[in-house]
Amino acid sequence: MRVLLVYPLFPKTFWSYEKILELVGRKVLLPPLGLVTVAAILPQTWEFRLVDRNIRAVTDEEWAWADLVIFSAMIVQKEDLIVQIHEAKRRGKRVAVGGPYPTSTPQELEDLGVDYFILDEGEITLPMLVEALERGETSGKFTSNGEKPDVTNTPIPRYDLLERDAYDSMSVQFSRGCPFQCEFCDIIVLYGRKPRTKTPEQLLAELQTLYDLGWRGSVFMVDDNFIGNKRNVKLLLKALQVWQRERDYPFRFDTEASLDLADDEELMDLMLECNFAAVFMGIETPDTESLQLTKKFQNTRSSLLDAIDKVTHRGLRVIAGFIVGFDGEKSGAGQRIVDFAEITGIPTTTFAMLQALPNTALWHRLEKEGRLRNPAANINQTTLMNFEPTRPVEEIAREYVDAFRALYDPVQYLNRVYRYFLKLGAPRVRPTPKFPEWIVIRALLLVCWRQGVVRETRWLFWHHLISMAIRNPAVVDQYITVCAHNEHFLEYRDIVKAQIEAQLQEYQRSQREPVEVAV
Repeated sequence: MRVLLVYPLFPKTFWSYEKILELVGRKVLLPPLGLVTVAAILPQTWEFRLVDRNIRAVTDEEWAWADLVIFSAMIVQKEDLIVQIHEAKRRGKRVAVGGPYPTSTPQELEDLGVDYFILDEGEITLPMLVEALERGETSGKFTSNGEKPDVTNTPIPRYDLLERDAYDSMSVQFSRGCPFQCEFCDIIVLYGRKPRTKTPEQLLAELQTLYDLGWRGSVFMVDDNFIGNKRNVKLLLKALQVWQRERDYPFRFDTEASLDLADDEELMDLMLECNFAAVFMGIETPDTESLQLTKKFQNTRSSLLDAIDKVTHRGLRVIAGFIVGFDGEKSGAGQRIVDFAEITGIPTTTFAMLQALPNTALWHRLEKEGRLRNPAANINQTTLMNFEPTRPVEEIAREYVDAFRALYDPVQYLNRVYRYFLKLGAPRVRPTPKFPEWIVIRALLLVCWRQGVVRETRWLFWHHLISMAIRNPAVVDQYITVCAHNEHFLEYRDIVKAQIEAQLQEYQRSQREPVEVAV
């Protein structure tokens, strides 16, 4: 069996980082970990090829070679997934789909000629596909019926299938699931509230595979809450610390974690000693009432400001996620988020309007209340809310655009990065220094030219850089990298403004259109 694994295009998003990746000669931030795991679960006597369309298009030769085409996609990849399914069927190929989007709403793809739906987690449903193919079945829908697999049996992903030089970072996964109950989150719907972890030996074997393939640099722990099972994650980190030290720290890790990380000094220290640098945290909103309503209780148990400062002073850089549009939210939520970011100094703040994701508690509540709007539409950071909020959509959208533009104003951004890095704790480990590659030197020179010569930030840029080198020299390399990130946000904030305003005009037009009443 010859299997072509295809990963659809992402639209431009907060995380696409095109301008930054161009500077360092990369095309994509992260690889499709799901698809290389699929390739590892399927029979290893089969042949596999993988195409990430965010790197390049599928060639005619690859289409012709394949006996079966497998797609995996998130909802944000919906548009290109549909295009690629049509293309595969036009070429007479058998098509299988899986991943978060098909699992959440398979009915949206049923009329496209998909042959096999591989829903839920592949450790359970991929063997069902194999058995169906062996029986000669030409179609099927495979589900786990709520059963969750034991991930200690998950094989090492087929990283060898990736065009690794195109990626800025590699991905590994230690756990699935999250113990919390946030109303808007689909992670607990897809993976459950009981975090399931791999063994330390298992994850180290995955890292060793990457190491043996020649990978050095950034590795992202894609767990939606890396510290969901604190006992097991500490066991991993103690083993990882030894593994990293023995190899002179070949990897730098980033991950996602809940805010209660701030309450566990041992856990933070272990992460730092393993060379973790940054952690994404879903702050969502500084409004306590909204946090309680959406059941994000873990963010209400202590001061948000104190928690962020604890993590920062320890030495982990916080990346914060924010949302506007919660029920009962008062006007000015966008500006309150800007003010919060300025007070904490957090440089990188993802920002979006609330969306009701399929099958979440929020989705079901809004459906019951008759407030879902165009539920089959695509969802990303540049789409209007897919439900009727408790305050005007126009007001929320304008606050979102204004806040995003304020957060990534060149002067405001540089000042915030500077204030934050002055208080960021120093790294705990220092790998043997290596002379940087030419492409990294070139990227540094370009950032210095753009932000330190061409733009209005020129005086700020040099003042802050020299001051940082004197006052907190241990973080200068991270500081320059985060300064460079605004090369992406400067363009992306204009994309946000243009796309949201266009959708607002369409929304307002639809609201003015007369409703035909049958007589």
